[in-house]
Amino acid sequence: MHDFDEIRPYRDAELADVLARIIGDKEFLDLILERQFSWLPAYFLPLIRPVLKWHLKRLSHDLETVRDFQAHLSSRLKAILDETTTSYGFSGIENLQRDQAYVFMSNHRDIALDPALVILGLVESGRDSLRIAIGDNLLTKPFASDLMRINRSFIVKRSLSGRREKFAALKLLSRYIRHSISTDAVSIWIAQAEGRAKDGRDRTETALLKMLALSRCGEQSFGEAMRTLNIVPVSIAYEYDPCDGDKAAELFVGQQGDIYRKTAYEDLATIKKGFVGFKGRVHVNFGEPLVTEFETADHLASAIDRHIVSGYRLFPSHIVAWQWLNPDDDASALHALWPDEDWIRAHANLQRRLDQLPEEHRDIVLAGYAAPVIDQLAFAQRPQGAI
Repeated sequence: MHDFDEIRPYRDAELADVLARIIGDKEFLDLILERQFSWLPAYFLPLIRPVLKWHLKRLSHDLETVRDFQAHLSSRLKAILDETTTSYGFSGIENLQRDQAYVFMSNHRDIALDPALVILGLVESGRDSLRIAIGDNLLTKPFASDLMRINRSFIVKRSLSGRREKFAALKLLSRYIRHSISTDAVSIWIAQAEGRAKDGRDRTETALLKMLALSRCGEQSFGEAMRTLNIVPVSIAYEYDPCDGDKAAELFVGQQGDIYRKTAYEDLATIKKGFVGFKGRVHVNFGEPLVTEFETADHLASAIDRHIVSGYRLFPSHIVAWQWLNPDDDASALHALWPDEDWIRAHANLQRRLDQLPEEHRDIVLAGYAAPVIDQLAFAQRPQGAI
């Protein structure tokens, strides 16, 4: 396992030292204080910092294993979901074998909540947790890297510039994922594409699949190499996206021909907003493992897309957005998905959400909510097996 030390999650034996390092990180402590006590003058922070440090030490005192740490996070996540959702649920887990490790490949809408929900679904069904792929672009601060790696995250090196370095990092990543599945028997979560689908269109990057194939053995075909990874497409649907306005703002900058540049703590702020923002109804669907040997990355990507799109639960917010963009089309079949829905209220809820945004961002948000409906209708009309 020494080959993977630079990217792997932390082990139980490392937990105490890592927690001590995080709690002793002045930048981490000040970040919490600035977010929680933004109304206080800056010169008060050094006075409150020791109190926060003591409180964090007390909270972490009984954490002896990574499983303990994740159990604490899961209980906290359920409390947050109870406060920020109308309901949340899972489907398809019954199709998974308890003693089998899988590569759970999901659509990607929220930086941290997506994998957290997948883990929650597995743990709530009596299954083990998993390891999370996370880009090093989110780990620019040492405390952020430590926090992610004690939560069973492993690092995807995206910031390398040299071609040879990039390829070596991809091969190492591919080997680690296969090692986790075949040797450690620990499942993996990875997004179907780099970065969130800010426009609501969920598509699998063929480059990701080609990376996974780098660790295949000898004469093993692409299809066989992918089949042995036990890929399970996962569809994560939020009725309302707490970051919809932020995504629209970023997309709008790109539409104007400019480059969007993030602020220093923007990713951390986005993670927080995703957790504490109102999400309405949330659903995670676990698809069936892909057992077919697909000849090419394009064919496999198409299959994953079909499963993710078809497994995506369309909420009234998506249907209303689609209606507004397609006023002449018949929505009765879509309304039938929610026979008890108050559609006047659903329209009003989405309108209220749009009214809070700058006018130039509203159509972008609307298109994002409508995209899953458009994709689901398109895939339903496409012949099985078509790319």
